[in-house]
Amino acid sequence: MTAGQPAGRRRRWGARLRAGLLGAACCCALMPAMAEEAPARKALRVCQDPNNMPFSNTKGEGIENRIAELFGKALGLPVTYYSFPQRMAFFRNTLRFKLPGQDYPCDIVMGVPVGLDEVSVTKPYYRSTYALVFPKGKGMDHVASAEDFLKLDPAKLKSLRIGIYDRSPASQWLGRHGLLEQGVPYKIMNADPAQYPGEIVERDLAQGNLDAVVVWGPIAGYFAQRVKTPALVVVPLKSEKSIRLDYQMAMGVRYGEREWKQQVEGLIESKASEIQAILKEYGVPLVDASFGVPNN
Repeated sequence: MTAGQPAGRRRRWGARLRAGLLGAACCCALMPAMAEEAPARKALRVCQDPNNMPFSNTKGEGIENRIAELFGKALGLPVTYYSFPQRMAFFRNTLRFKLPGQDYPCDIVMGVPVGLDEVSVTKPYYRSTYALVFPKGKGMDHVASAEDFLKLDPAKLKSLRIGIYDRSPASQWLGRHGLLEQGVPYKIMNADPAQYPGEIVERDLAQGNLDAVVVWGPIAGYFAQRVKTPALVVVPLKSEKSIRLDYQMAMGVRYGEREWKQQVEGLIESKASEIQAILKEYGVPLVDASFGVPNN
């Protein structure tokens, strides 16, 4: 959440808010494809971002790489990857990319937010939320919820430098609670191919350039556990009225490929315990529906 996800990820897939995800939706419109009989699969062909940990990279080290390998083994197929940065027009250049006389280069995106309309979305396989991350020993050790954080001494709150990705739900959350001036915005879209969403945690927060960050949960959890000094605390945040922070994540396939979608959903169901184990290994904050937007 690539920064990432997440409302930002759903609306602006290319922003890598998955980041996000957020994370962030392609700006291009998707026309449903006509259903057609697909030839027998020779590989599980995955569309991925080449540098978007903890989700994927070209070394196959991400959550989605691990789940893809799990699915490939279950299908008895090798896993291949077609990489393209998750910025503008990601789906147009991966899942929907097809030259005359040639086949699509990949058939599945391993992580998309439920509600995205650029692809045919499967049933969800996890729910996470934006999280607050801060170092131990800096006067916030008792903070275990958003309420605890917001009850800090006003002078303490006003002194904090809180890193966020601009135009993300994190900036909305700071604004709701009168902390926008404490926000240190990072660009949600970065042209540098070497940039990755976790820099905000393992570089700037760890080095003391920031006092806290609010980022998409999988980014928060994965990079917080990579930082050994100082020890970092991850506090999942609940959605609030008119500010959605939690998102269900699913997989995406092309419209019209009903049987393939059903097959993927069968794998999500049959491999649920293994998928959950992978998510926990990567430190993903897994939450339930109680983190959703309140009904009143």
